[in-house]
Amino acid sequence: MGASAVRQRGIYRQKREGDYTGSKRGERMQTVKERMRMKQKNIVLTGIMGCGKTTIGRMLADKLSVEFVDLDEYIEKKWGSITELFKKGEEYFRDIESQAVREISKKKGIVIATGGGVVKRDENVAVLKRNGVIFFIDRPLENILSDVDISGRPLLEDGKEKLVRIFNERYKLYKSTCDVHVKNTGDIQSVISVIIGYLE
Repeated sequence: MGASAVRQRGIYRQKREGDYTGSKRGERMQTVKERMRMKQKNIVLTGIMGCGKTTIGRMLADKLSVEFVDLDEYIEKKWGSITELFKKGEEYFRDIESQAVREISKKKGIVIATGGGVVKRDENVAVLKRNGVIFFIDRPLENILSDVDISGRPLLEDGKEKLVRIFNERYKLYKSTCDVHVKNTGDIQSVISVIIGYLE
């Protein structure tokens, strides 16, 4: 057999292996998706603002071909700007947030990115867990402080220093209310793999 034929055969083998791997990956995503639906479970992401919930949630939902809902975006579409809602008092906003949690949690087999303060109310956690698995996205505070955009975040209108206080106040809550604690140290694909691996 000539060198050219060997090369062509090698390329053909690589293509077949690549297709096989791609097929297996697709089957894996389909399996996770079907298990979510059979169990009627939502994937719920919690964590401090700037930890990556929305980015990870969108990518995860896209990979699994399921619906993605960002709680803050849902609130703003239905009730208006979060900044304006906070002007009526944090408790006023939290009441609306709890109502939004109840509404969204009626959906099944979706990915939900929650607001940073959703864990402050036990009722929210109970509703989210009713048909969901809660993943705490734990990103190092120094990483968050280095790139968080404080515009449009009412709780940070006094500056990033308040984020440190909020982080310290809520960290134990995030840990105690989650089903799975996931570290986000910069590699988002690794975070997504951990979540998918848990669901398999």
